[in-house]
Formats: sequence, structure tokens, C-alpha cells
Amino acid sequence: MRGKLGAVIVGLGVLGASALATGSASSHGYISQPPSRQALCAEGTVSDCGDIQYEPQSVEGPKGFPETGPPDGAICSGGNSRFAQLDDPRGGQWPATQLTGGQTYDFTWTFTARHATTDFEYFVSNDSYDPTKPLTRAELQPQPFLTVPYDGEPPSSDTVTQQGTVPTGLTGKHLILAVWNIADTGNAFYACSDVQF
Repeated sequence: MRGKLGAVIVGLGVLGASALATGSASSHGYISQPPSRQALCAEGTVSDCGDIQYEPQSVEGPKGFPETGPPDGAICSGGNSRFAQLDDPRGGQWPATQLTGGQTYDFTWTFTARHATTDFEYFVSNDSYDPTKPLTRAELQPQPFLTVPYDGEPPSSDTVTQQGTVPTGLTGKHLILAVWNIADTGNAFYACSDVQF
């Protein structure tokens, strides 16, 4: 009896380890530069963030943005109601990173798990953007200003920097939406970074 019980315990342990390994192989990541809203929550710069402060890497939603993906008003949370604090404009008071149009900038992703990737896309808000209201598609320029193709490969390390040129012609408070499109699932990861031109 003791031998059978031991075999069952070992079997359950192997099964549990396999489940954990499978779970940790899923893709997770967020923009750390310029600091995304979830990064600001995780580092404690912004309070009253709910669950996102513990898992900034988990803003996952349907891919296909802007044609599909998260609904208007829930883009920054990836359409995930657990992270609705990311869609709250907080009266336009999210801390913003100073940028100058035309400058070269190093956009940095932090990953807790890497996964096969189609590409990374970066969108910026247009002149209709109202920082005191939840983000809608109509407030974003329709095409990404930067696309970084990965052709199905995973990111090479736990931190990846992608250099791009910041769009010109914008003034005041704006928002950059970064989208990490996963190659072998129907999802993408979303991160909103508040910026000041």
C-alpha cells in the first residue's frame, strides 16, 4: 500500500510540475520604457491599481488591433475587466514621459515569459485624443508609427529594446499604445504609456 501511495504522490508531483511548466511557458510582458500604466502601478508610482500592480505582464486580449481586439474604452486593459484601472484616465493625471517629435527613442519591453511573436506595433494618439477620457480607436493614428517584425521567433531575452523615431507634429499630452502580437495564439499583449510632447 505504501508503495502505491508513493507512486501516486510522485505521479501527482510530475503532473503538477508539468502543469506549472506549461503555464509558465505562456507569453507575458509589458512596456517598461516609456513606463506603461501597468509598470507605474507595479513600481508603486501610482496607487489604487488593483490586481495589475501584482501582474503588470498580464494585460492580454484578442489580437488583430485595430480592426478587432479590445473594445473602445477598454483598450489599455486589453479588454480584461480585472485590469479596468488601466482604462481609467484619472482626470488626465497619469504620469507622463517627456518626448520630442522626431527624436529617436528606445522602447523597452520586460518579459516574464517569452513566446513566438508575429510583431510588435506602436500606435500614438492623434489630435482628437482627450487624456481625461478612456481611449478609443478614433483617438489613435490608424497606422502604427513603428512595427518590429519577429517572424514567429520569441524575444531573445527577458528585456528587449526596440529603437524607433517618435512621430512629429504632436503637442501636449498623448498616449502610446504598444501591442505585442503572439504568433501561435489568438491573443496579444497591450500596454499604454502616457507621454508629453
